[in-house]
Amino acid sequence: MARFASLRAACILLPLLANSDASAQSKYDPGADDKTIKIGTTAPLSGPVSAFAQIAKSAEAYVRKVNDDGGVNGRRIQMIIADDAYSPPKTVEQTRRLVESEEVLLIFGGVGTPTNSAVHKYLNDRKVPQLFLGSGAAKWDDPRNFPWTVGWQPTYRDEAIAYAKYIKASHANAKIGVLYQNDDLGKDYLKALEEGLGGGEAIVARAAYETSAPTVDTQILQLKTAGSDVVLVAATPKFAAQALRKIGEIGWKPVTIISNVSASISGVLEPAGKDNSTGVISSQYLKDATDPANKDDPGYREWLAFMDKYMPDANKSDWLNVYGYTIAQTLVTVLKASGNDLTRANVMKQATTMKDVKLPMLINGTAVNNSPEHFTPMTSLQLIRFDGTRWVPFGDLLKN
Repeated sequence: MARFASLRAACILLPLLANSDASAQSKYDPGADDKTIKIGTTAPLSGPVSAFAQIAKSAEAYVRKVNDDGGVNGRRIQMIIADDAYSPPKTVEQTRRLVESEEVLLIFGGVGTPTNSAVHKYLNDRKVPQLFLGSGAAKWDDPRNFPWTVGWQPTYRDEAIAYAKYIKASHANAKIGVLYQNDDLGKDYLKALEEGLGGGEAIVARAAYETSAPTVDTQILQLKTAGSDVVLVAATPKFAAQALRKIGEIGWKPVTIISNVSASISGVLEPAGKDNSTGVISSQYLKDATDPANKDDPGYREWLAFMDKYMPDANKSDWLNVYGYTIAQTLVTVLKASGNDLTRANVMKQATTMKDVKLPMLINGTAVNNSPEHFTPMTSLQLIRFDGTRWVPFGDLLKN
């Protein structure tokens, strides 16, 4: 009997020891445990660039899908979205709340260059991952000084240099006018365009605007008066739409290039008027959800099924829904690779060692790659031209 009792006790103890061993193997920082991974993001749910809130909304919808499918390594993701209205002081306030009160594991997908800049040092000082930002500023690729921050999209520098190469090849004697947002976003474009052109001599006019401005009409007239025949619009969606509409209203016909952050048919080109937008040039690194050529593409069909189920009322022609979905997939890839070591240091290790990660809505021929030496997950771009209905790719894939 004593022997049976000992055997019975051992059988009871075995699963307890197994659970204890599993627990011992798991490592956590604030925001993670055996059941949950808590992440935070700031987004302009209100304010002058509220169109970009769609990034957070589509990312959150993808998180819901992941949770419905069983989560990440058995853990549910809890995503907290805080409205910063694209105001850096509010970004600071909301980020502090997410880190210090909500105790999130990481900050993810924050929208905007000035807003992310406002919390750049704070998050690095506290060693909180600041991942896959909704900004193409070159400053995010600085592992020596800011080892806790990783961008995602091709940089504004890479993009502007691609436009400079196009202008030099196709419009050798161009007189260039630049409309740019008066912050790091616009200044990155302007500086890189000058670099790509080999100097600023071909730029005959530079017109800055503030995000608090009601319109950019005055700036467009300034560029026209200067004699510009090629115009780069380095602007966010609201102001890009205004610029295209004003150019059309005054009967001006420059070659017009818009930054890819504003290459939304529904959010920019349609509000500007398709007649005013036809012929506009931009670039892409994500598949165009409006392109009929993608209708049989497996990645597009996967995204479409996601949209039908999780965002049935959203505008499928808004590329920001593709963007949010894809950066969320990138984050989930990192969290899966982190396994049971959900420390901030291990999350950063996984985020900076991604190799050839192919995601459904990246354009063919591209993948997410990162290294500890260069925090640049996406570097390839394709030039595109709007034909009045859809974006049409032209030229070769540009790899930097």
